[in-house]
Amino acid sequence: MNKVRLEAFSDGVIAIIITIMVLELKTPHGAAPHDLAPVLPVMLRYLLSFIYVGIYWINHHYLFDKVQKVDGVAMWANLHLLFWISLIPFVTAWAGEHPFDSVPVAMYGVVLLMCSIGFVVLDEVLRRRGAMHSGPAHPSWMERKNLASMLLYALAIPLALWYAPAGSAVHVIVALLWLRPRAPA
Repeated sequence: MNKVRLEAFSDGVIAIIITIMVLELKTPHGAAPHDLAPVLPVMLRYLLSFIYVGIYWINHHYLFDKVQKVDGVAMWANLHLLFWISLIPFVTAWAGEHPFDSVPVAMYGVVLLMCSIGFVVLDEVLRRRGAMHSGPAHPSWMERKNLASMLLYALAIPLALWYAPAGSAVHVIVALLWLRPRAPA
């Protein structure tokens, strides 16, 4: 199957995810600067989530730039990734409204971990199924970056259960690691 339909579907799902996140934002109840204080945690969590969705969208684009064709297994692996990304609006709203509560922040971390695993699974499926152009494999720093991200996400979950802001700090650190997108091979 041609990869274009899968890319278009993924782009559409990601656009809807961002739309859902922005529709969850509530405006302040007043017009004074201090009226922003109650919505600031939600806005900051939205910003972080927007960056994460953007990181996945950019890296998905780079990944599929190397792909020639997809099959049913690749489509299911892509849906698996999109499922976890589609939960980002839910955990964004929850952790944004409860930034100092352990369970919402830990669940935000669980979803980020599963997104990361989903992306690695998709990448591996495409590789093993011979869907990519022949060329060099990922550089070792990319594999280390993926592993480091998953380990940090896994660490953030118990950290958030112990002290929610510590888990949130790890989420920010991992996002900063990925601001430079994966380079096409």
